Amino acid sequence: MMSLMVHLKTVAHLRGKGDRIAKVTFRGLPFYSRVAENCEEVAHFNETFRWPIASRLDGNEMLEIQVYNYSKVFSNRLVGTFCMVLQKVAEEGHLELTDTLIDDNNTSIKTSVTIEIRYQSMDDTVGVWSDGEFLDVPDDRDGMFAFETDSLLSGQSHGSGTSPGRSLQGSIPTFRKAGKGVFSAMKLGKIKISKDDHKKGDEPAVLDMEDLDRKAMRLAGSLDPDTISLASVTAVTTNVSNKRSKPDIKMEPSSGRPVDYQISITVIEARQLIGLNMDPVVCVEIGDDKKYTSMKESTNCPYYNEYFVFDFHVPPDVMFDKIIKLSVIHSKNLLRSGTLVGTFKMDVGTVYSQPEHQFYHKWAILSDPDDITTGCKGYIKCDIAVVGKGDNIKTPHKANETDEDDIEGNLLLPEGIPAERQWARFYVKIYRAEGLPKMNTSIMANVKKAFIGENRDLVDPYVQVQFAGQKGKTSVQKSSYEPIWNEQVVFTELFPPLCKRIKVQIRDSDKVNDVAIGTHFIDLRKISNDGDKGFLPTLGPAWANMYGSTRQYTLMDEHQDLNEGLGEGVSFRARLLLSIAVEILDTTSPDIISSTDVQVETVSNISESATGKIDEFFLFGSFLEATMIDRKIGDKTISFEITIGNYGNQIDGVSKPSSAKKKKKDGENEEEESELIQNSSEDEADEDADLVSISSTPPMKPVITDRNYFHLPYFEKKPCVYIKSWWQDQRRRLYNSNMMDKIADKLEEGLNDVQEIIKTEKAFPERRLRGVLEELSVGCSRFVTLANKDVNQAGRTKLDRERLKSCMREMDSMGQQAKQIRTQVKKNTVRDKLKLVQNFLQKLRFLADEPQHSIPDVFVWMMSNNKRVAYARIPSKDILYSIVDEETGKDCGKVKAVFLKLPGKKGFGPAGWTVQAKLELYLWLGLNKQRKDFLNGLPNGFEEVKAAKMGPGLHSVPPVSLVYNMKQVFQLRAHMYQARSLFAADSSGLSDPFARVFFSTHSQVTEVLTETLCPTWDQLLVFDDVELFGEASELRDDPPIIVVEIYDQDTVGKAEFIGRTFAKPTIKMCDEHYGPPRFPPQLEYYQVYRGNCTAGELLAAFELLQIGQGGRADLPPLEGPTDSERGPILPVPLGIRPVLSRYRIEVLFWGLRDLKRINLAQVDRPRVDIECAGRGVQSVVIQNYKKNPNFSTLVKWFEVDLPENELLHPPLNIRVVDCRAFGRYILVGSHAVTSLRRFIYSTPDKTSNNWATAAKLMNGYMVLANGGSQPRSSPSVSPRTLSRPAGDIIVNMDTEPLVRKMDTVVKLDATSDAVVKVDMTEEESDKEKKKKKKKKKGGVEEEDETDERVLDWWSKYFASIETLKETLRAQEAAQAEAEEREDLEIAAEAADIKPDDLLLKGSKTKEKSKEKKSSKDKKKGQAGEGSEKRPVKTKVDELLVYNKELESEYGNFEDWLHTFNLYRGKAGDDDEHALDDDRIVGRFKGSLCMYKLPLSEEITREAGFDPNMGMFQSIPHNDPINVLVRVYVVRATDLHPADINGKADPYTVIKLGKSEIRDKENYISKQLNPVFGKSFDIEATFPMESMLTVSVYDWDLVGTDDLIGETKIDLENRFYSKYRATCGISSNYSVHGYNIWRDPLKPSQILGKLCKEGKIDGPHYGPGGKVKVASRIFMGPTEIEDENGLKKQTEEHLALTVLNHWEEIPRVGCKLVPEHVETRPLLNPDKPGIEQGRIEMWVDMFPMDMPAPGPAIDISPRKPKRYELRVIIWNTDEVILEDDDYFTGEKSSDIFVRGWLKGQQEDKQDTDVHYHSLTGEGNFNWRFVFPFDYLMAEEKIVISKKESMFSWDETEYKIPPRLTMQVWDADHFSADDFLGAIELDLNRFPRGAKTAKQCSIDMIRNEQELPTISIFKQKRVKGWWPFVARDENDEMELTGKVEAELHLVTAEEAEKSPVGLGRNEPDPLEKPNRPDTTFLWFLSPLKAIRYLVCNRYKWLIIKIVLALLLLIMLGLFLYSMPGYLVKKLLGA
Repeated sequence: MMSLMVHLKTVAHLRGKGDRIAKVTFRGLPFYSRVAENCEEVAHFNETFRWPIASRLDGNEMLEIQVYNYSKVFSNRLVGTFCMVLQKVAEEGHLELTDTLIDDNNTSIKTSVTIEIRYQSMDDTVGVWSDGEFLDVPDDRDGMFAFETDSLLSGQSHGSGTSPGRSLQGSIPTFRKAGKGVFSAMKLGKIKISKDDHKKGDEPAVLDMEDLDRKAMRLAGSLDPDTISLASVTAVTTNVSNKRSKPDIKMEPSSGRPVDYQISITVIEARQLIGLNMDPVVCVEIGDDKKYTSMKESTNCPYYNEYFVFDFHVPPDVMFDKIIKLSVIHSKNLLRSGTLVGTFKMDVGTVYSQPEHQFYHKWAILSDPDDITTGCKGYIKCDIAVVGKGDNIKTPHKANETDEDDIEGNLLLPEGIPAERQWARFYVKIYRAEGLPKMNTSIMANVKKAFIGENRDLVDPYVQVQFAGQKGKTSVQKSSYEPIWNEQVVFTELFPPLCKRIKVQIRDSDKVNDVAIGTHFIDLRKISNDGDKGFLPTLGPAWANMYGSTRQYTLMDEHQDLNEGLGEGVSFRARLLLSIAVEILDTTSPDIISSTDVQVETVSNISESATGKIDEFFLFGSFLEATMIDRKIGDKTISFEITIGNYGNQIDGVSKPSSAKKKKKDGENEEEESELIQNSSEDEADEDADLVSISSTPPMKPVITDRNYFHLPYFEKKPCVYIKSWWQDQRRRLYNSNMMDKIADKLEEGLNDVQEIIKTEKAFPERRLRGVLEELSVGCSRFVTLANKDVNQAGRTKLDRERLKSCMREMDSMGQQAKQIRTQVKKNTVRDKLKLVQNFLQKLRFLADEPQHSIPDVFVWMMSNNKRVAYARIPSKDILYSIVDEETGKDCGKVKAVFLKLPGKKGFGPAGWTVQAKLELYLWLGLNKQRKDFLNGLPNGFEEVKAAKMGPGLHSVPPVSLVYNMKQVFQLRAHMYQARSLFAADSSGLSDPFARVFFSTHSQVTEVLTETLCPTWDQLLVFDDVELFGEASELRDDPPIIVVEIYDQDTVGKAEFIGRTFAKPTIKMCDEHYGPPRFPPQLEYYQVYRGNCTAGELLAAFELLQIGQGGRADLPPLEGPTDSERGPILPVPLGIRPVLSRYRIEVLFWGLRDLKRINLAQVDRPRVDIECAGRGVQSVVIQNYKKNPNFSTLVKWFEVDLPENELLHPPLNIRVVDCRAFGRYILVGSHAVTSLRRFIYSTPDKTSNNWATAAKLMNGYMVLANGGSQPRSSPSVSPRTLSRPAGDIIVNMDTEPLVRKMDTVVKLDATSDAVVKVDMTEEESDKEKKKKKKKKKGGVEEEDETDERVLDWWSKYFASIETLKETLRAQEAAQAEAEEREDLEIAAEAADIKPDDLLLKGSKTKEKSKEKKSSKDKKKGQAGEGSEKRPVKTKVDELLVYNKELESEYGNFEDWLHTFNLYRGKAGDDDEHALDDDRIVGRFKGSLCMYKLPLSEEITREAGFDPNMGMFQSIPHNDPINVLVRVYVVRATDLHPADINGKADPYTVIKLGKSEIRDKENYISKQLNPVFGKSFDIEATFPMESMLTVSVYDWDLVGTDDLIGETKIDLENRFYSKYRATCGISSNYSVHGYNIWRDPLKPSQILGKLCKEGKIDGPHYGPGGKVKVASRIFMGPTEIEDENGLKKQTEEHLALTVLNHWEEIPRVGCKLVPEHVETRPLLNPDKPGIEQGRIEMWVDMFPMDMPAPGPAIDISPRKPKRYELRVIIWNTDEVILEDDDYFTGEKSSDIFVRGWLKGQQEDKQDTDVHYHSLTGEGNFNWRFVFPFDYLMAEEKIVISKKESMFSWDETEYKIPPRLTMQVWDADHFSADDFLGAIELDLNRFPRGAKTAKQCSIDMIRNEQELPTISIFKQKRVKGWWPFVARDENDEMELTGKVEAELHLVTAEEAEKSPVGLGRNEPDPLEKPNRPDTTFLWFLSPLKAIRYLVCNRYKWLIIKIVLALLLLIMLGLFLYSMPGYLVKKLLGA
């Protein structure tokens, strides 16, 4: 067992007498020593601690010993810390030493510690921390144990099983003062640990062991100079002491603000609709907008392919709650609304949360809302995409989709939702509400009161619940502030629902219009859990707090939106008691209500205690400072009010219920008060009896701070407020939430640190990340131990219990995973692991959000003249107190800087950025009985002032104000060095910035620097005599924050706000030394925010120096102003300003482009000024911008002193001015290059032989070392080529990927790897063909190799798209596999498996996953194992289809020429993304190169070095050049509809310079995916005309055509790029055919030219198909075939092989642009940022001084081929019999068959009728003839028809070829009856059965499994096929069989051999042989009579006979009765 033993012997030189305790920490596990009592100078501990360790001791690990003065009552005081790096121990295994401690200022103190360390490593054994190790704690440590557990888990028994190693760690955050680099580790903060009743454990922060700089200091290493930090925000946030909490820097509320959204829905088709012979229409509904597709006649599987777009401008919350509803309606027309078949519902949020915000080609399941007992009513296939501003949607590629969809595998459902959803009931129970505001004026009420004498509550509330597009309402409770409903609203919806939120709203019923009082949203994801151990949604019964506008009633409430739930509520409105339950329905049970309408029922009341025991809470607040009060309200008196719920709200708070109902809630009811006192304990009663809440501060007049802001003169007297309130005690919820939030905060801070270390390229980010994970796992395990308390408290709901379980599970597993990931963090995996850990952060935040409210939030309002002006809302959980430290809110008992903002919409935009007031506020909220500690967190040194009227005996009354008698005086020095990338606030596109620094009640400004976005103020602001109240030591740890605001100075009017940032100063007390490590402070970057957007960075440092007895003389001296011309401005002193060194910056001036007019005048003579750090250079003036916008002198340079530290480099400003007459200059526009890093030149590395690894001066193009120019995708050299020794490297080329072309490729010789395509001789190819013919699969003969003549450019395009799809699929698969592998690794580590087992395991799981996949694929694959569907792919040459712009693939072609946008005008404050496009006034083209002087001489000595060009050697000249530009436009996809009918009539427009080509006459009618297939030639002159615009317009018959979208391409950068983007290089060279070489230069000429330019040796063509270029040898074929089939020798193939692998050439290689098609998004300036469609195109450019290129390739769209399908219906059999014969009663049918091709329903054809078939047999011999146009490549039929009688022209539709045959029963008088149908997809349908017997329904049921055939290959097919229909239970049943023959002929063949319809000439069919059955009854009368008597009228006859018998009996009776009676009577 490996272990580390530390023997702690003594601690000496202690001061004073007292109890001491020591804490020893290693690897995050602390041990505590026993308490050494009453020791004076020396404490003898003499204890040994042992850590069993699982991994070897690392030399960098640290041991930390902290010594405390122990106190039973107060918190432990830290004496000092000793830290050591265990390097020596790791090497030698044993060490004894005595060393001094350091205090928390990192200064060494006298106290020393003596220890002995042993490290026992047992070789080859790996120990594990076993729990047992911890439990046998030595007895003498028992005391320590008690202390620890007691203080943390008060009230649990001593040694409650928490192991010493685990228990405390979670509560001790490891702090790192961000931004202090080296010293960060040394800063030890203090943190208070739980204040228990008796003991207070004060624990210091654990030293951040991950920080290595500390080790460097221990080992006396040198300091790293780069200690700058960019984490501007973290610089403030790290909260060193415990008295203050961090402010939030982003001000503006963003939630309620409307944003643009676009929802596009494509309805492709529907299948399996339930119903007979329907005419379906699909209705798409979003919110209240409805759109309909066209109607398709008599089909159950209509094909629509219609595209709908909905545009919205609403806040995100509203958008995501809207419901998308797809419904299918049957036979809708103008007169009738049609019948609903089924609907599908989903909210927009679900779609938006999908990857890429979309569902693509998915099937929506329809269900019937009126009858939930039925199952699926059909499927709709659709695409749904939701685009917000700035989202770009990647559409998966759309070419020739085959429609063989496996429906079950592609359902329109989010990941993880089962396909079979069940119906469920959602019960929302509404019990009661309280605290409602009044909602009517009181005038009427007073009148009523006068007349009738009754006093009424002024509100009539009811509750409305909205869910999944349905609404339910409770009854209205008239006139009640505390209504009781006890009703439940029941929704019936599929579960899990696709709608995420339930909206519950209390509304006030009004005669005119009802208004919302408050709204509460319930997120179903938070109240349920879909895991294995999950639970159904459940909530409550719990109170929901509602917030909204302020409570005064006004007729027009400006903040009504807040009550609707938009934006952050600014006041408490009411609270509502509700609960939610869900019950899954069993739809088979008979007594179920089948409709889904909302029901409202009454429920029983619930007991008071169900929501928890009511307890008294105490809220205390103290205002330490109120500054930065906006000047608009500075002249009136101001007070602050704090409210919690309605408590404390004096103006518009409690509306007292009129009835004398007593409510616990009203603290002010007197009788109530007494009742509460009886409940409270005796001793409190007398004290609290007359404690009245004081909720607002006394009014006070503000004092002026400066021109913009005022402050309140609180100085030493700080006003306090306190409020008592009564709430259900549900603190546990908040506690758990707080614990998770704290873990998350710590995690977030750690992650920010790691990111910053990576960003600033500091050392060892992986160690910091390991530390973060360590903290996370400790925090998680701590949560698990703490959260499981108070389990049986009153009022715990089911959700509380379930949430606790799932949170504990989640946290536990997260802790485990964190441990695991920690072991995997290596230098190279940091980034990946960082991403994983960021997921943890999101999960933590999600878990921490508690869905059941308890105590309402606290509001702080600033009142001016008794009006509410500005507010802050503080969540109550943040200030809630707990005895356990982790559970306490993060701001409880701390001073927090709170910024007040304007309520509601007033706070949007600029108004929301200005601070209304900044408060330093101290808040404490807790149970009244725990309140004795409520002042503990305040800065010390105050006396309490009680309210005067209180009696003297009441010592525990809270103070009304605090008076500070301790005050410290400081001097603040603000070193304002510079700012960069500021927001442009002036119309010139620049700003005149100055900064204003606020500290406490002081403020100062820097000077104004004009016309710059990157001001270098270099100014020191000194604030003298700043008074701060409180104890010196506390202030030192935790000074107040400094606010810096940056403004733009305007000549008129007030300065305009640019942005603000916060900072914390470094503090020096008067007894400290001013020197390293903390002083002088380092400059740091602070992020400047403007609202929620960033607006630049500020580089500054702040120090706060205490002024002691000696006054200012003791402070470090200030240097006087050095430069007199700046006036008395102090510069930043030397130790703080950065160290400078000399740099030379070379500028390449190329030209200016697209300069816009300035003040209506055109720019004529522009000049560019470059400026950096006060130095600069000017370009030459362009004499005539119109004629030639390029510069005549290309390269200039200047020298400048810049900081050594690259991160501090100032920005470089580029400005363009226009030189007008009389020496006037006008600014055209400017650009700031914020980071010069990518332009730093570094000398080439000798060893590397490839430019991807070093910067080279290759053929003159300056390549930047940091990869700035290297395109992301350029593949770096393959490892095998690099690893070979120098000399000749042979590169074996596969001339094309070998995936699918194996059949035509042969291996040359066994030794070479080269596989070369060879043109085979005739015999060989014949053999091949014969072989193929033999490969019959399933009896299908494969087609011969496609004939070369049939191939065209489109074959190439479609083949390439297939390849693109395959690569995408492969990438996805690879990614999935990688993820799986990672999961396995993690799982393996958790299970402790060695990697070798992993492989076995891995293969198994892979098999599993493959099985999963294959089951999905089976359906696709089983169609004859895939091979039947397509012939073996022929070898087609391919091009590359990029699904993005070419620029993004090649780094914008900025390999040496960069484009800088010039801006002018104010920056827009458009939401987060300020769209700067409209501010661009032109572009400057050029480049920069900077290097430190002097430069090494080797470079300048290279041959041909031109000193004038500096680093930019052999750059092409920039004289005008004439170019032929050839633009090929292939097609557009997903265009935004431009016409009312939801379509567009697109055509293209090409603009370049002055030339414009409008292709208006070739518009494509009513098409959103038009295929243009056009090429356009334009002659242009670079540089004047270099911006190509390709636009798509919508043709309109009347009015102007509308722009749909456009894309712009900068041709110039492409033309000059070394990637050679002029004409793409194809993969193969051929001189004729579809793949003809397009470039005027042959490959060999291109290669020669490239070699010459790059000064490379070669090319040398050798025998045997080899070519050598720069020590690489390439191989390839050497023969070429011309049109006539003659073979010639050629070197072109070889040259082309080299060009295709040019990136492998050393030094100059790079990937050359291949032959390609690029996909560019179309954008519309009116809808910025939202894609309007995409266009596929490419551009070729040919310089006119070269030989002319050949004619353009023909890419015109393929014309469909005309076919004729002849269908002969021979016979039917077993058709179900519908009719009963009237006379003979036999079942029979009058059969006829109907047929049509999909999309051509109007051309349907019927056979004649076979009357009276008794067996279901019918004989027809009838022929249908269907002519159609067919596109072979896309497998679609093309139909052109007018949409309606009003259409101007025909519209083209593409539809899959499907033949529908139906069998009907003809009726003479009523409508014919539909019996059954079959639909055959002509491309793949099951082969017909040979006989009727073999024909069964399985041919349709198992369609996927059966071999399929294509009529286009077979041409002629005959067989039997089944007819099917659905019965009542939606089951398919066989309704007949048909024997048919399908024959496909081309139009030409059809002309040659025509046939007649039906049985007509030509080629007539013989008449069928039908038994004549019409007059059967006539011929066999007996049979008919027998039938009539026996069958039909049998019962009738029997009944008549019986009736007659009865009548006869009655008659007889009547007849004989009298006689009989007489006889009886007379006794005869």
